[in-house]
Amino acid sequence: MGLDPPPYPGGVSNGNDGGTAAQLYVNDACSKCRSALALLDERSVAARHIRYLDDPPTRADLENLMRQLAIDDPRQMMRTGEAVYAELGLAGARPDELLAAITMHPILLERPIFVVGDRAVVARPPERLLELL
Repeated sequence: MGLDPPPYPGGVSNGNDGGTAAQLYVNDACSKCRSALALLDERSVAARHIRYLDDPPTRADLENLMRQLAIDDPRQMMRTGEAVYAELGLAGARPDELLAAITMHPILLERPIFVVGDRAVVARPPERLLELL
């Protein structure tokens, strides 16, 4: 996956994650992602930026993300309002079909998603990421 190094030397742990660096799934064109980045910056929290549109997640990445989000339905981490969702007829799709669609059309992945250790949140609104700090 396309990862940037943490913006702060050595990264910052929240103290509850066993030292695991935070990660933020971002789309640079997304205002919510920019707001999430600003919240982290204000708190001097380093997070690796995962630019999932440039380097799409694998099915295994998505399955792990679902575990971290504690969800069973991929739709809970999907942008169901995207035109491609309707074009592909995903409304009645099975979970495995949805995961395959996200790998082929990463624009379907909701953003931003903030990950710390074994937990994650869809940061909508961006302040939701504070739940993991």
